[in-house]
Amino acid sequence: MTNQFSRVAQNDRCSFIGNVSLGSSVSLSELREIYDVVVLAYGAESDRVLGTPGEDLAGIHSAREFVWWYNGHPDYRYFAPDLKGTDTAVILGQGNVALDVARILLRPTTELATTDISSHALAALEESSIRKVYLVGRRGPVQAACTAKELREVHGIRDLHINIQEADLVKTPADEEELKNSRIQRRVYELLSKAAISGSSHPCTGQRELHFVFFRKPDGFQDSDDGTGHVAGVRLEKTILKGGVRKQVAVGTGQFEDLDCRLVLKSIGYKSVPVDGLPFDASKGIVPNIGGRVLDNFSGDLQQLDGVYVCGWLKRGPTGIIGTNLYCAEETVGSISEDLEKGVLSAPSFPKQGRKGLLPLLDSRGVKVIPFSAWEKIDAEEKRLGSLKNKPRDKLTTWEELLKVALQ
Repeated sequence: MTNQFSRVAQNDRCSFIGNVSLGSSVSLSELREIYDVVVLAYGAESDRVLGTPGEDLAGIHSAREFVWWYNGHPDYRYFAPDLKGTDTAVILGQGNVALDVARILLRPTTELATTDISSHALAALEESSIRKVYLVGRRGPVQAACTAKELREVHGIRDLHINIQEADLVKTPADEEELKNSRIQRRVYELLSKAAISGSSHPCTGQRELHFVFFRKPDGFQDSDDGTGHVAGVRLEKTILKGGVRKQVAVGTGQFEDLDCRLVLKSIGYKSVPVDGLPFDASKGIVPNIGGRVLDNFSGDLQQLDGVYVCGWLKRGPTGIIGTNLYCAEETVGSISEDLEKGVLSAPSFPKQGRKGLLPLLDSRGVKVIPFSAWEKIDAEEKRLGSLKNKPRDKLTTWEELLKVALQ
């Protein structure tokens, strides 16, 4: 992926302008004045909320925060999940992000040390007391949102005991129909079934454990007895599935059980954020669009917002993988090409300034622009630091460090 990105960024028709934030460094209205076409692809950088009692207790975090922390995002350099105060973590969700988080918590740090995980996260994980991780999902293994690739990576963790209740693997006629129509779901279900068989015995002494908990949804979080406002457990409601094929939804049964823990990570979905001047559907968390063409819902008539397009999660919601985003981007590019051919984006009497107008504007505001050559300096320095530790790279994890290397 890095090589593909580099080929695009080094093309003469492309300008990489880094260290720029939409909404603070430059506004959308200013970009529309400077460019004929603006494509927004900034994804989903916030989190959905459960809205359940106790969600604001200490010790409850979003999976996004945890992922940004161990991946070295500068904004989460000093994020400090308590990994020493408990041996149990609960992850709400069973998608790829949830599996990634479980893998980081349970994989031996001797193996993590040779990856590009951030050094501060590795140091914290080396002192971690986490030995049990519960992955909680509202529905069953047939509807698990993860992919086979992510599941295989978790299965490959050395000395890990995986626990799945065989009763949860029983399929209904609607489940059978779903599996019949989806090769991906069939493969995930097969891997989960194999894990249930291999993990049928009790874990060995000292062995780390991963528990898949199906047909449960969070009902609330319990406060600790010492009055510190720290989570001490999660109350789960048992669920059953109702509805037809591919429309099965989890419905509470009124039966509850408590799961003790002092660390909860919510992997229940990302949410895009709006910016000034951009139409936004807050209920769906997306920009209203047709084929990537942004619709102006400010006026209520849903007319196309001239020259503004979206792609990725901002366009369709936080679902899908890299391949999904490729098709999504192709559709948006097709819409732009079609609008050009139809004259919807006909050139004005004088050409817009493009980068020649943006760079002076940013300079006048004191924004330190990072060109692609500066990004390459960061890339080279991280690889150099990593080579000293037998890692692919050792990430720079503060804005100060990044700018110092980029601008030297």
